Amino acid sequence: MQVQRLISFIAGVMTGAIVGATIALLIAPTSGDELRGQITTRAQSIRDEVTEAAAARRAELEQQLAALRAPRTTAPPQETAE
Repeated sequence: MQVQRLISFIAGVMTGAIVGATIALLIAPTSGDELRGQITTRAQSIRDEVTEAAAARRAELEQQLAALRAPRTTAPPQETAE
């Protein structure tokens, strides 16, 4: 009985997926080639933005590291022994 319910559920899910995909293809505002082109362009744009942000952050961190590695110009206060 449980197996039959599982098979019915899986068949319903598959049928729904096929119907949904068919409807999506029929009412899509652009062709598949156009849509793939738009996705590729957007993905490249996001990749470029991430690369630029990473480079800017790297430069900022390298400046901070250089400042931390630079020798101090004043000596820290000495503790006095009592």
